[in-house]
Amino acid sequence: MKMKWAGVMPATTTAFDENLAIDHAFVARHAKWLTEKGCTGIVTPGSLGESATLSFDEKLALWKTLIDAVGERVPVVAAIASLSTAEAVRLAQHAADVGCSGLMVLPPYVYAGDWREMKAHVEAVFRAIKLSCMLYNNPIAYGTDFLPQQIAELAAEHENFEAVKESSTDVRRVTWIQELISDRLAIFVGVDDAIVEGVVMGAVGWIAGLVNALPEESVALFNYAMERDREKAMALYKWFLPLLRMDTVPKFVQLIKLVQQEVGMGNTRVRPPRLELTGAELDDALKIIRHILSHR
Repeated sequence: MKMKWAGVMPATTTAFDENLAIDHAFVARHAKWLTEKGCTGIVTPGSLGESATLSFDEKLALWKTLIDAVGERVPVVAAIASLSTAEAVRLAQHAADVGCSGLMVLPPYVYAGDWREMKAHVEAVFRAIKLSCMLYNNPIAYGTDFLPQQIAELAAEHENFEAVKESSTDVRRVTWIQELISDRLAIFVGVDDAIVEGVVMGAVGWIAGLVNALPEESVALFNYAMERDREKAMALYKWFLPLLRMDTVPKFVQLIKLVQQEVGMGNTRVRPPRLELTGAELDDALKIIRHILSHR
């Protein structure tokens, strides 16, 4: 499947069974459902996919399941995240070997180095394969901020670097990147509660979280924003925002899986150190979710 960086691409959750093993049957069904609702690609396993809790072999098996399920309809994008550059390169090479269409490259876990070190890390991945690559910039979560001028530098040096997931929460980054390199890169919004603003500024895609539970609404919101249909976009955005904001808090994985369970498309199982929500925290989340869904 040829890589096309545009539209709504879910950063999918990873479904687990009662033993906290990956539920491959559900993973396949979920991906097919998302694709049928208009999503243009599948990206996994990123932070929302609990990548840090998955083994190397589990990631390969996950990609194979998704490629078998939807790989002829939409691109499957492998999220490349690891503690070391060497493992990131091996993951990228294996992702290419199993048939992924593109990569989303993250900075290394834990160590937030300087620009020289972070550039060397992502360049090693870019050079290891011929697949189209997206850079994931999320300074809040990872402590590494790829500035627009640094992104422009990478774009000038690596032909297969074709997109950026901008999750700094600052929509000015979209116009800043475009000012430096025009439309050389496809810019994606990476935080759910900035999608309309990001599209208005020039983003062409959305790596989305709540889409795991609400793909129809997510695709419609993105399309309204792209079409500059302000009235429809803002009406849907206003309804959706209390849920979209769940994508930007520390327990976003638990919350998004909870919304999935409430719409009948998933369960709330997570791997430790994450634990499922309980008590007042669960009650408060359900109150918000059920109120929003009652006005769906």
